[in-house]
Amino acid sequence: MRIIGSISDIRAIVRAQKKLGKTIGLVPTMGYLHKGHISLVEASVRENDYTIISIFVNPTQFGPNEDYVKYPRNMQKDSQLAEEAGVDVVFAPEAKEIYLDGFKTYVNVEGITKILCGKTRPGHFKGVATIVNKLFNIIEPDKAYFGQKDAQQVAVIKRMAADLNINIEIVACPIVREHDGLAMSSRNTYLSPDERKAALVLSRSLFEAGEMIGSGERRKGIILAQILKNLNCEKLANIEYVDILNADTMGEIKKIEGKVLIALAVKFGTTRLIDNIILEV
Repeated sequence: MRIIGSISDIRAIVRAQKKLGKTIGLVPTMGYLHKGHISLVEASVRENDYTIISIFVNPTQFGPNEDYVKYPRNMQKDSQLAEEAGVDVVFAPEAKEIYLDGFKTYVNVEGITKILCGKTRPGHFKGVATIVNKLFNIIEPDKAYFGQKDAQQVAVIKRMAADLNINIEIVACPIVREHDGLAMSSRNTYLSPDERKAALVLSRSLFEAGEMIGSGERRKGIILAQILKNLNCEKLANIEYVDILNADTMGEIKKIEGKVLIALAVKFGTTRLIDNIILEV
């Protein structure tokens, strides 16, 4: 496995592989890899001849009061995990390689970036769409893999790829959870022991909502009220949002029908966690 930092070098590698007729899979990450990331890598290794993982903590998707500087980083461990999972190349550029002096061009997906995380993180999805578009242009993969835990991010990237006629298949992979149900996230490392225990209310509330729907409940308000009740019972939970949307369009719904996304964001101390489930009714 090779670790590459320059755009010209990664492009040369991709050109050589494509000349050999190999398909390319890309797994974009911000590093500090866990089993969720590795599940994306494993999907790419199964479905492609050559797998590239990018490790880049993207400054343009962090707000002024967010955790860019302290975002966890461990390239040595990441490299080991990537190699063990079958990655062929790690693309790990410096910020100055990606964003030239005087950088002025951004990708902004309208509509679906204004809801959920977009409400409280203005500019976040502009940064996400921009870096993912740049990675697509640099690497030109056949398939790109993203985790369903960031359901809104997946929707934004799919919309961007469709709108800009990007010839890449976007593959959304299932959420990977800890043994007790907590969705895996690099930010879980920020949690104190008490906050880690309290955070289990997220998956517990979502799973209960799924059971209610499975038992026939179709009233959106009733489902939301129960989730909020559960979250409010946890004193360390500071709710940012809870919503139920159409899973394909991210549009508002009045009742539970079709394919629905139940998504939430909650802070525990200074750590903001997101989680969701998708159900077909």
